[in-house]
Amino acid sequence: MSLLRNSGYWRWSLGVQLNRLPATMAPLAFTVLTTAATGSYRLGGVMMAVFVAAEMVGAVPTGRLLDRVGPARGLAAMLSLVAAGLFLLAAVASAGAPDLVLLALAIPPGLVAGGLNGGFRSLLAVTVTDEELPRAVSVDAMILEGVIVGGPLLVALLATSGPAVPVLAMAVVALLAALLVPRRTVAHAPQRTVERQRIPVAACVPWLFGLFSVGLLLSTVEVGLLPLVQRLGAPDSTTALVIVVLCAASIAGSALYAARGKVGDPRLFLAGFVVGGIAVSAGLGWAGLLGGVALIGLCTGPMMAVSSVNLQRLLPEQRRSEGFSLAFTVQASGFGLGSLAIGVLPVRLAPLFGVLAALVTCAMLVARPGQAIGTPSVTS
Repeated sequence: MSLLRNSGYWRWSLGVQLNRLPATMAPLAFTVLTTAATGSYRLGGVMMAVFVAAEMVGAVPTGRLLDRVGPARGLAAMLSLVAAGLFLLAAVASAGAPDLVLLALAIPPGLVAGGLNGGFRSLLAVTVTDEELPRAVSVDAMILEGVIVGGPLLVALLATSGPAVPVLAMAVVALLAALLVPRRTVAHAPQRTVERQRIPVAACVPWLFGLFSVGLLLSTVEVGLLPLVQRLGAPDSTTALVIVVLCAASIAGSALYAARGKVGDPRLFLAGFVVGGIAVSAGLGWAGLLGGVALIGLCTGPMMAVSSVNLQRLLPEQRRSEGFSLAFTVQASGFGLGSLAIGVLPVRLAPLFGVLAALVTCAMLVARPGQAIGTPSVTS
């Protein structure tokens, strides 16, 4: 079955993008809400940090619960709980609740939301066939770029109607995502067994570290764009140009990977991270900055796709939600540490941590060459 004609995939895609949209809306939405309610925009930043911390804490337990009750049924229920928590947060903030109450109310929806991406990813495994999987993951990465950009724009538009409206919209979006959770599958569904299979952690480590490398390098580049541009003596407004190059290259990389439709060798993409990160860090002028950023963008989508495909091959079918939730948490920790590196290190050194992580991942895959290029079961 062609991916373009797979209606189950497009239902899954719409559902997962709606599930992701509140997360991209949250930073600005929380800031707008707390600024209007308490006069402090800083509280919005703290609330977002609390929400993200709750997501990371709840990711694996929530994923484990989804595996036990079934991802389709569990996702619909948990998305409804997230929506209820966001509705309550908007209502209490509008009533003028104290700061600590608002921070406390950001925890429950974060705890529940932590495993939702893993649950949706586990459903993809039984929504498309093995042959369609590399292309499906790459198309999803392309659409995700639009969601990342569209979330803050939607908040800016909705905020004109009231400070609580963006958070209310996040709740509505979560309910819509619950309605779109796929119920039918076209690939083999996991068989329920009494015995709980173990996750092969050692075999998964290279792919988890690959996702960590993506988060670490991307965040150092994205967060550090302003000082990187200032180092070249350019006005701050030119950061928009670099962001456009990064986003365009990322979409192009995913599109090329999707057109090829095969898993590919991740060591090639990791080499792109190494060269691109060094070019950004070395201070080689505009050619080095734009060239390095473009190379990182081109390799981002393919590296995430090949890691995702190989993790699916390794994870037991009954524990995929838990495993993918762990993978998303690992990648998020990479983003967090990359942002921290920009705050405490000279800007030219920060990208080198992403380069180091990519080299370590590549070394792991060189040590196990059989894992580095996927397997016939996931290669068309």
